[in-house]
Amino acid sequence: MTHARPGRLSVLPLSTLLLAVVLPVISPASLRSDQPATPAASSLPASEAQAKAALERSPRHGEYVEVKLAGAERPLRAWVVYPERKDKAPVVIVIHEIFGLSDWIRAVADQLAKDGFIAIAPDLISGKGPGGGGTDSVPSRDDVVKLVTSLAPADVQARLDATRAYAIHLPAAFDKTATVGFCWGGTASFAYAATQPTLNAAVVYYGTPPPPAAMANVKAAVLGLYGGDDARVTSTVDATKAEMAKLGKAYESEVFPGAGHGFLRAQEDRNGANLKATEQAWPRTIALLRRSLR
Repeated sequence: MTHARPGRLSVLPLSTLLLAVVLPVISPASLRSDQPATPAASSLPASEAQAKAALERSPRHGEYVEVKLAGAERPLRAWVVYPERKDKAPVVIVIHEIFGLSDWIRAVADQLAKDGFIAIAPDLISGKGPGGGGTDSVPSRDDVVKLVTSLAPADVQARLDATRAYAIHLPAAFDKTATVGFCWGGTASFAYAATQPTLNAAVVYYGTPPPPAAMANVKAAVLGLYGGDDARVTSTVDATKAEMAKLGKAYESEVFPGAGHGFLRAQEDRNGANLKATEQAWPRTIALLRRSLR
């Protein structure tokens, strides 16, 4: 055994030096199991916190368009994102939350385009904000909520019909369509399936169902995805499942333990439960859309 002489540096073997360079430094905090996971998978939509950055780095073509709305003074504003594919694509209408057309909803549309669909997200309060504007013109989130909740069901249907008609006539589209909605938009997604007989699929993220009488009109395949800690909504799931089965309608559902309301937007919350729900819910969403929109 050799010993380093006092006052002189020890020379470590080359293999030891290389190992020190290659191996990462692991901090104690990174070993803690109570640290919430951070959504990073490129196969998932961005969370609200990541939405703006995701939009800025997206290579896909997204643009605002104006959709003609019968009987309205102003057109409906919508965000459209195109997939990168050589053939025509089916259309997915993204129905926003009670918070209106946000960066997060636009980022969800971008992910749907990445997954192969033409995604269109209408601002359903277009023309109802200050100066005839939409979500962007409203001074606060609370004011957006008031406008969204004031929309009459018939108005929502007319605006979704106009969006669908616009999208299926895009040169890059064919006429298979679906809706994906969140919270208030999840409720609207299910309701639209009960009023639009040509809709092929409807995905309901933590939204409530239409009345049983309306369910009889559903022709689309419906997928409901819910947070386990969202009793206001999940208390309706068993009855919905039973009614849709009785009517012979296509309805799948899943309740994700520990996840809260809005889990797809708030993926960083609830100590990883919301992210886990997102990681399971989104592949189910894409699977249903691909199956229904062929």
